[in-house]
Order: sequence, then structure tokens, then C-alpha cells
Amino acid sequence: MSTLLVTGGAGFIGGHVVRAALDRGWRVRVLDDLRPDVHAGDVEPVERVEGIDVVRGSVTDPIAVDRALEGVDAVSHQAAKVGLGVDLSDAPDYAHTNVTGTAELLAAMTRRGVGRLVLASSMVVYGEGSYRRGDRVVRPPARTVADLRAGRFEPLDEAGDPLEPVLIEEDVTLEPRTVYAATKLAQEHLVAAWVRETGGSALALRYHNVFGAGMPQGTPYAGVASFFRSSLAAGLAPRVFEDGGQLRDFVDVRDVASANLAALACTRTTPGFRAFNIGSGTPRTILEFARTLARVCGGPEPVVTGEYRLGDVRHLTASSARAEREIPWRAAVPFVDAVRDFAEAPMRDRVRGAEPHLG
Repeated sequence: MSTLLVTGGAGFIGGHVVRAALDRGWRVRVLDDLRPDVHAGDVEPVERVEGIDVVRGSVTDPIAVDRALEGVDAVSHQAAKVGLGVDLSDAPDYAHTNVTGTAELLAAMTRRGVGRLVLASSMVVYGEGSYRRGDRVVRPPARTVADLRAGRFEPLDEAGDPLEPVLIEEDVTLEPRTVYAATKLAQEHLVAAWVRETGGSALALRYHNVFGAGMPQGTPYAGVASFFRSSLAAGLAPRVFEDGGQLRDFVDVRDVASANLAALACTRTTPGFRAFNIGSGTPRTILEFARTLARVCGGPEPVVTGEYRLGDVRHLTASSARAEREIPWRAAVPFVDAVRDFAEAPMRDRVRGAEPHLG
């Protein structure tokens, strides 16, 4: 029986990867520092699951990482500081956790002779999505503050006409536009360098909008699905920014966990580094997601606020064709079923001292 290390295995996505790995017959070890700004309780449920060995420690701590890697055959690297962040004061923590942490992990894997890795990357490495103008696919520049303030949310071509959004593929130019996005791309570059130097095998899974049971709440680092669910639980209408027409790819966390296990299997036979979109393949607007969730929750209709956040992109949806061909993997949970399950599923307890973020 092979042993899998899941960094961040007590977290939202990491916890689902842990359970999926156990179901597939892996022995599982978890490395997690149970950061108080992420984890509400002193004891996380993953520690009570039979068959899991938990090492409490940070991925930035070389001693903890080296101990966690003893006897390990492969690594699922989920540990990261996520989300858009509060402001630039978050930048050192993002860089230390995501970039230094990945470097420490790769150095320890080299020392231990562990050569198989799946990296949790993100759609944010792309920046804005892909668009069609005539018969060409283009990538527009970042939207200006003046346009956002005026409610002009759609990227335009040179003639001032809206562009048609299309599914983004993995080989486009990467244009990270936030600190978090820059650190995720840095992780990919570090992993690619590690592969070249060691001959290892690594797959970077660029998650799109992941949602499902166990999402964190009461933190500015959670995803939009968590904000909407928290609002509805409080009897409030979900607040949708811009005009609600932003296109995203919402993918169930159970599908993301299955993608990780399929990718781990792929590392047995496929050397080198390769990036893959992990999404449902079906674009949906943020307003559609909010309305569907409100309906299944029996809550009030969403409110479209016209507010915006610098760093947000307008449309970003995944082509998961490469993953279907090469891993192979495809999302299996239907959208309405995923939203209904999410509406009824438990979320993580609110972090102590954190204010609810319902907008």
C-alpha cells in the first residue's frame, strides 16, 4: 500500500482529497499547521479519521516537512494561503506560505527521494480570460478603475464593442493580477524547475471556482459561494458585485478531489510537468449561481450591487479538454445537484474573532 502526504489536508479541499485517497486504498499522512485564521476549532475532524497520520506543522518549516515525508510515495500539495486578500499587508504572508512553503517542500522531497507531486494551482494565474474577436482569440488588458466606476464592466475591443468570452486553455499567456495569483504562478515555476532538475513527475491542477461541503465562512479569504451561503443562512439576500454577468466555472469539491486522485495515478507513468484546468466545462454567471443557491435554500433573491473589487476579472471559464484527454478526468456532479448538496451541507465553523463577510 502506498503512502500519500496531503499538505493542508485539514483544509476545505485538502480534507476532501484525504477522504478520496482513503477510499482509493492509500495510506494517508496530513501535514497541517491548523492556522487560527483558517481553522475555527482546536481539533479538526481529519484528526479523528481512522487511518490518518497527522503531523502538526507548517509547510514552511523544513523539520516538520522532512518528518511528514518519511516513507511517503507521493504528495498532494494543497497547503496555501488563498483568496484575493485584504490589502497589500497580506503580501508577505502570501509569499512566505505559498512560495517559501513550496520551496521547502520540494527541497525535502528531493532529500527524501519522493518524485511524484500534484500541485493545487488556480485559475488566477491567467488573469483575465480569453475572448473572441472575429476569427481571433485575444486577451484584453486589465479593466480600468474609470470604467469600473462608470459601470462599464465588459472588456471592449478597439472599436468599443464587447468581446465574446470563450473557454480558456492552458497554453495561453499567464498574467497574474493579484499577489495571490503571483504566488500561485511562482509555485508552478518552482515545481517545473524541480521536475527538470530531479526527473520527477508533477501535475499542476488549476482549480476554477470550487464549492461544496466544508467551505470556510466568516473570513475574507473564502470564495464567493461561501459568502452567498453565509448570507442566506443569516436570512439575508446574497450581494452580487458588478452586474452579476461575470462568467465563471463552478466545480464541485468532490470532482476536484477525484481530479487529484486521477492526477496522482497519472504521475506513475507520466514524467515531466503539465498544467490542467479543473472545472465543469460549463460557464455560468455569478448571478445564476446566486439565484440557484437562493432558490434551493428558500432564501431571498440576490441583490445586484454594482460594486467591484480591483483585481477581479470579468470572465474566466475553463476548457477541461486537456484533463479529459490526458489524465483522464472529467467533472461528474451535475450543477443543480452540486448546489443542492452545498445548500444542505455543513460549513466550517466561523473563525473566532472574524466578522461575517456577507457581501
